[in-house]
Amino acid sequence: MKNSINFKFLFCLIALIVVMSCKEESKTVETSHEETKPNIVIIYADDLGYGEMGAYGATELETPNLDRLANGGIRFTNGYASSATCTPSRYALLTGIYPWRNKNAKILPGTAPLIIDTAQITIPKMLKKHGYHTGIVGKWHLGLGSGNVNCNERIAPGPNEVGFDYSHILAATQDRVPTVYIEDGHVVNLDPNDPIEVNYQENFEGEPTGLENPEMLKMKWHHGHNNSIVNGIPRIGFMKGGEAAKWVDEDMADYFLTDAQAYVKKHKEEPFFLYYALQQPHVPRTPHARFVGSSGMGPRGDVIVEADWMVGEFIKTLEAEGLLENTLIVFSSDNGPVVNDGYYDESVEKLGNHKPAGVLRGGKYSLFEAGTRVPLITYWKGKIKPGVSKTMISQLDLFSSLAGLVGSSERTNDSNELLDVFLGKSNDGRDEMVIEATSRTAFRKGVWAMIPPYKGPAVNKYVNIELANADDYQLYNLKVDIGQQNNMAESNPEKLQEMIAAYEAIRGPVSDKIEQLELK
Repeated sequence: MKNSINFKFLFCLIALIVVMSCKEESKTVETSHEETKPNIVIIYADDLGYGEMGAYGATELETPNLDRLANGGIRFTNGYASSATCTPSRYALLTGIYPWRNKNAKILPGTAPLIIDTAQITIPKMLKKHGYHTGIVGKWHLGLGSGNVNCNERIAPGPNEVGFDYSHILAATQDRVPTVYIEDGHVVNLDPNDPIEVNYQENFEGEPTGLENPEMLKMKWHHGHNNSIVNGIPRIGFMKGGEAAKWVDEDMADYFLTDAQAYVKKHKEEPFFLYYALQQPHVPRTPHARFVGSSGMGPRGDVIVEADWMVGEFIKTLEAEGLLENTLIVFSSDNGPVVNDGYYDESVEKLGNHKPAGVLRGGKYSLFEAGTRVPLITYWKGKIKPGVSKTMISQLDLFSSLAGLVGSSERTNDSNELLDVFLGKSNDGRDEMVIEATSRTAFRKGVWAMIPPYKGPAVNKYVNIELANADDYQLYNLKVDIGQQNNMAESNPEKLQEMIAAYEAIRGPVSDKIEQLELK
């Protein structure tokens, strides 16, 4: 009898241990699942218009890799950059704050100080708090240092001081000096015996320029690009020294792709956020020899084909590393398109039937729709059901939406949490937003677009783009007039007043007509 009792006790003890072990194993599996975070990649094009991709209606350009993302994810037809120019849009993307709230968020020279306060919350800072490794590869254009940048020592503050663990960038744009790569604050391949000097006001004695030495150019300038010559291309600004560090323009796309791929491979065992900022199709358009003639549209079309290939190769890397099913990819552009933007590169002559803005009016620098309505795609294999969304959404909303994705409580007043919209689970997007172009702002609400009166030229004479400046208010119903041809400000005064009131609630009182300076 005693042995029987002991046997029963032993059996119960073993059973209890097995049950507790199973519970612990289940808890471990559950915890592991909860701690699995998706990788996040933002691929950001430079000056790519609404009508440049096959998935968005382009018939003259082939973009199979971008179309794969668009057709395999959510293709937004009402997706917006916050601004019609680069620096403001990039500021808004990373901070979730309207760029017009920061007076320094304008197109910056290559020597401008950092315009993001180092104490400010950003997407990479927020993600770092939740275990992400963060990196930027490509174009920066948000300023560096505190106003007196010395390229011959570590440059700070910069991307690393606003949340990026790793940065490998060009400081501003491909057409501006300094024409060097900067990795974690250090100029790549800098020879200390050949220090770099940069000046945006005056040239260095004896240094050739595009204006004075046209015989040295392989690409002629059209407007505003006639200062220092690097690789036969005249730039904005003056630079001396740093010969070993200067980039080769035709190799830039490959250079950054290789680094983006290396970043993925290095950090594949931890959740990562990569901001992969392409330089195409911004000027100067310098496709690698492999892509010259690939589009039939000259260098501008060729670099779009090149960018499409780069995106395809990057996606292949994610696939090869087994990461595609656990990576949210966002693809968009910083602003609308521009054809002639400073160089004679056959962009106008060979445009043919291609319409960079698609059905929209305007382009880069413009308050019309083509200035800020851009391709916007979210892709997550196996998680996002392919589809097309007419929901209005802004790049501003990525900050709060990515915070929601990783369980962060960080938010900004300008950024709406629209994670379910980005993931294709909801059509409840933005109802209203302010858009910006070279210090001017306009308003979208519902299907309506309102543009306040602004002084200045109606058309930017350098790039031949309508700026939307006018003596009176403009009001358009985009549902029936996507090309913004019928101004309804006079015929629908009630809707105009409603729009003005809603706009002023965000932006403040409409001031007197603003004198708009011509772009140089």
